[in-house]
Amino acid sequence: MTRRVPIFSTIIVIAAVATMIALGVWQLGRRAEKEALLARYEAAAGTPAPVAFPLAGDGAGAWFRRSQVSCDRVVKIEAVSGTSLKGQKGWVQRATCAVGADAAVLVDLGYSRDIAKPAFAGGPITGIIAPGPRLVADPPMAGLQPMAAPDPGDLPNNHLAYAGQWFFFALTALIIYVLALRRRRR
Repeated sequence: MTRRVPIFSTIIVIAAVATMIALGVWQLGRRAEKEALLARYEAAAGTPAPVAFPLAGDGAGAWFRRSQVSCDRVVKIEAVSGTSLKGQKGWVQRATCAVGADAAVLVDLGYSRDIAKPAFAGGPITGIIAPGPRLVADPPMAGLQPMAAPDPGDLPNNHLAYAGQWFFFALTALIIYVLALRRRRR
């Protein structure tokens, strides 16, 4: 006497496996999109012409371009972990600057081994737009040392690994289901 394969469980497993495979294929497509985006950022990093700092949204279209802001008023300064131009780990002094009546801009003023806040009262700042968006001052401000410049190569493109995970999950689900069916038949 042979037992029948459970219909409902089989439908659920097939649907789950199909979803995981679709997610893996989607991640492969995202990989190509991310490669194109990183190439665009690399090209932007090599463009010397400055752009206006994006005061609204994530500013992704302006990342890695040169820009300038005028810090009308320093709202706060905080030390965040960072890297110097020479590769040393330490502190980047990040200012929140009021720009105009209702906008605020994050500005990485410079690198220091000391966590103490620098004396910075505002003014014009030139630099490179980094993800956030924030402006990485170049040259550094307030007597601080130069920081590592924002690099498009630091942005991850791990979509191939994500695709591999989804395909592995789909294969694992199938193997577990086949083993469960075998055990049920015994």
